Amino acid sequence: MIVVAGEALIDLVPQQRGDALTPLRPVRGGGPYNTAVALARLGGSAAFCSRLSTDGFGTSLLERLSEEGVATGLVQRGPEPTTLAVAAVGADGSASYSFYTGGTADRLFTLPPALPEQTRAVSFGTCSLVLEPGASAYEELMRREAGRGVFVALDPNVRGELIPDADAYRSRFRSWLPYVSLLKLSEEDADWLGLGLPELAAAGPAAVVLTRGGDGLTVRTQDGAEYAVPGEKVEVVDTIGAGDTVNAALLHALSARDLLTPGALAELTADGWAEILTFAARAAAVTCSRAGAEPPYGREVEEFASR
Repeated sequence: MIVVAGEALIDLVPQQRGDALTPLRPVRGGGPYNTAVALARLGGSAAFCSRLSTDGFGTSLLERLSEEGVATGLVQRGPEPTTLAVAAVGADGSASYSFYTGGTADRLFTLPPALPEQTRAVSFGTCSLVLEPGASAYEELMRREAGRGVFVALDPNVRGELIPDADAYRSRFRSWLPYVSLLKLSEEDADWLGLGLPELAAAGPAAVVLTRGGDGLTVRTQDGAEYAVPGEKVEVVDTIGAGDTVNAALLHALSARDLLTPGALAELTADGWAEILTFAARAAAVTCSRAGAEPPYGREVEEFASR
């Protein structure tokens, strides 16, 4: 089982581009939430660890997890409202967000007891590692599970508008890296953090995967090797959920190869990394080909590869 720890929220997505007053369509989302759904759709065993509201949005978020086959035993509930993220979609399909997080349920996440015995990896990321007091609870969970020898994945998915003290967050981010086995981040994340691939890989992770939009993905391993694959050609509707799909696809591919142990990534060859990165690029391309965070099922990635 792969446990995904972090927020779930409602994306309010404009139905027309370029019109600030166009009707907004509510879509269930949040980086960790999308990752958990994507893992299940790809055929993996996934569990979601978070705090959801008991309001209508929170109930809908929980229902979808069950429908998708994501285990929900680690989900906490509370009467606080659900976090909202208003999306703005550019002409090229890229998305930016404005967040409404005051007093919302996912901020009040508390450290859970022991995770299920079958847990092989825990994935963290996005707003959940910024918004207190929940951020400290997620950080404690990360350190606890890494100390037990559990494979830790991190996708910071930086939302600068939510970070009140950029330097403090950058320092905190660096403190997580010794506990991380797989770090996945975008070029924009790396630029905002002010860190390049060599620095990131040297700070602790066994592997760092950098997403470069339509230009593909690059991985740098702890021993200094770098491998890259090109992006997959697709007509982009929007990029919502693409990075989350990459995160899930990487974890799924590593799990399929029985490589979800902290030291196992050193065993991967250039060909192995090429296969894993290509699978992730194809999965993300399918997500980009449709509106909202709708990650592909395993069969859809196979169909995309054989087109």
